[in-house]
Amino acid sequence: MPLKFVWLPCAGYHCLYGKKKELLHLLKKLLFRIHVVECMQIKHSTIFRGTAKEELNGMKTFKFKLYRSKKTRMLHHQLWVACNIYNHALALHRRYWKLFHKSLSKFNLQKHITKLKKLPRFTFWNDIPSHAIHDITNRIERGYKLFWSNLKNRRKATLPKFKSWWKYRSLSYDMVGSSVISGNVIKIAGRKYKFFKSRDIEGTVKLLTVKRDACGDFFVYLVCDTPEVRNETRMGKSIGFDLGFKGAMLVAEIQENDIPVPTFFRMHKDAIAKASRTLSKKKKGSNNREKARLELARLYRRVANQRYDFQWRLARELCRKYSVICLEDLDMKWMQMGHGRKVNEYGFAELNRLLEYVGRQFGTAIVHVNRFFPSSQLCNTCGFQNREVSDMRIRAWDCPKCGTHHDRDRNAAKNIHEEGLRILSDNRRKSEIQSGRGIVQ
Repeated sequence: MPLKFVWLPCAGYHCLYGKKKELLHLLKKLLFRIHVVECMQIKHSTIFRGTAKEELNGMKTFKFKLYRSKKTRMLHHQLWVACNIYNHALALHRRYWKLFHKSLSKFNLQKHITKLKKLPRFTFWNDIPSHAIHDITNRIERGYKLFWSNLKNRRKATLPKFKSWWKYRSLSYDMVGSSVISGNVIKIAGRKYKFFKSRDIEGTVKLLTVKRDACGDFFVYLVCDTPEVRNETRMGKSIGFDLGFKGAMLVAEIQENDIPVPTFFRMHKDAIAKASRTLSKKKKGSNNREKARLELARLYRRVANQRYDFQWRLARELCRKYSVICLEDLDMKWMQMGHGRKVNEYGFAELNRLLEYVGRQFGTAIVHVNRFFPSSQLCNTCGFQNREVSDMRIRAWDCPKCGTHHDRDRNAAKNIHEEGLRILSDNRRKSEIQSGRGIVQ
């Protein structure tokens, strides 16, 4: 019987095995013990070696604000045309389903729109590029696919809806070309506009998107193909965070590492309430009502910009300081039902997205623990699960088994940290086995 050599990536020893059950049983026991020792070493030393030379995504998005001028009236007109095409295509989808009980193909819809553009009634559709019209049909196609997917998975499903011209706020098209930007001048649909060039643009522009915010200002988003960036191996600490509602947004194992609650909305709450009352007293359709609406929209935009800046700074600070960050994969929609304004103030979902993006640049691993993991109920000392702690009103408790006193959030942060390191260790081992580095025949 031929014998095989197996290299264990965790221990570094060579052993022989055949078809005998005893040797296989000993091998499983050895692997389990090595896994436990590895997890304990990671827990106590809090040192992690990052992945060497990890390739990043080559796409990067740049955002710039356009100058306010009379030229932007054409952008308002083009958004109105895009909204008209969107509503017309959506009506065709619904009519086709009502007649034939089938979904209208995206390609047949694009062919039909091409024919309609030649009619005198729809000649104004030629005011936007053909690639922008293709993007409109793609949006409707994605909306219907999402509807059927949610319906299949028994989630809340909503069909794509008709939109008013003011609420249709973006226009995208590819095939931009290399000469779209010259200094601080950008060419959009054949017309030139000036923008605030706050930074240099890297790479080749692949997609151009124009967005209008609630204040009527225009922003241009450029998706560029940038050169690949590789991360090098680095050493660092690991940490676990629990989402807190009492005094801190992210609660760590020790108080020094807590992340404070952002209070941007709270700071502007009185001004927003006053602006809302002023808006409600104005006559609909009047110029004074439009002025009051703009004042309220500017306040909301200021709060959003402050929160966004805080999240970027926080993400970079955490990724510089730690090489492993363990968080819970929470259902924020469900949490909004009970904590509404406070959850919206945190912007936890956006912070998670930024941590994933910045973590790839710094070589930091962001580990998400399952939302059903009982982090608050488990005793970090002995592992006993106290199901009474599921009540959110209990902020501190004593373990019935070992008698250890626990702060609810601190204990949860410790458990999230340990569970995140365990998940990371398992993923590393699986990737090594799949890549074939652990088996030599």
